[in-house]
Amino acid sequence: MRRIVILGSTGSIGTQALDVIRANPTRFDVVGLAAGSNRDAVAAQAAEFGVENTAFGAAEAEQLVRDVEADVVLNGITGSVGLGSTLAALESGRTLALANKESLIVGGDLVTALAAPGQIVPVDSEHSAIAQALRAGEHSEVRRLVVTASGGPFRGRSRASLAEVTPAEALAHPTWNMGRVVTTNSATLVNKGLEVIEAHLLFDIPFGDIEVVVHPQSIVHSMVEFCDGSTIAQASPPDMRLPISLGLDWPHRVSGVGRPLDWTASASWTFEPLDDDAFPAVRLAKAVGRAGGTYPAVFNAANEQAVDAFHDGRLSFLGIVETIQRVVDAHDPPDALTLESLAEAERWARDVADRAIAGGR
Repeated sequence: MRRIVILGSTGSIGTQALDVIRANPTRFDVVGLAAGSNRDAVAAQAAEFGVENTAFGAAEAEQLVRDVEADVVLNGITGSVGLGSTLAALESGRTLALANKESLIVGGDLVTALAAPGQIVPVDSEHSAIAQALRAGEHSEVRRLVVTASGGPFRGRSRASLAEVTPAEALAHPTWNMGRVVTTNSATLVNKGLEVIEAHLLFDIPFGDIEVVVHPQSIVHSMVEFCDGSTIAQASPPDMRLPISLGLDWPHRVSGVGRPLDWTASASWTFEPLDDDAFPAVRLAKAVGRAGGTYPAVFNAANEQAVDAFHDGRLSFLGIVETIQRVVDAHDPPDALTLESLAEAERWARDVADRAIAGGR
């Protein structure tokens, strides 16, 4: 039985993880739960699963990871505040089921230097798909990774037509049910840009060999193209419980987690090129990823401030990525990447983003 700590237990990833565990009570044992502030919800979860160890807030979550004996830490915290817990899980020798992509992207080399081979198991559907497909060949045989994107709610729209997008429209994702930040990031394709950086860090593939294609059906979750011309794709109906279950017990599969595709029904899968003019976030993220150091932290922090401003009515939809670009362009990176330099770069980026947003009103 695998002992599981769930960080972000009341969020989308956390509650779906508990669904998987609830259906497999002899396979998993929840030994720790952490959330932001929803004490009543955590108390109910702890009572149902017999959990004695709970935590609230980022600092307590990090301490929970260090104090509680566990086999797997599922980091489902949203945002770069999850970095401390990611580092704690790796330092403690736990398997890290990583849904908190921001901690890897912001932490960069600090995270990858701590991780033993196979210690980080991706929970994003795209990276889980790549991890599954990579088992079909050797790393040296990989020609490129193909990361799929649904295109979000504004697929096919011109840049000019996005000027008046409202927060409600941005939250109307056609496929996935996610929180406010992730759903907005999917609408701007910032999320896909972050996933490209994450893919580079997880799988050690150059940015020039990572492509993004739009696949609106969200059935093929990503692909790996090998040197012999073969492409291995992972396909399944959209359901985050599948990659979550793999994260909890990698590389073993959990029976009955999701429904399979119906191969007897007529269906069409389409793939389209990404419109970089309408959605420049992926191109910007690749540049940021290549620059490395504190640039990804600055990119992420500026985005978080811009997303909040957009939902508060202080910034236009197009202004989100424009703000990120302005902050990235102004960044003067430190000589060394440390936790202190990361924290200072994030503070700087949030301040510059806030001033840029206020000045643009």
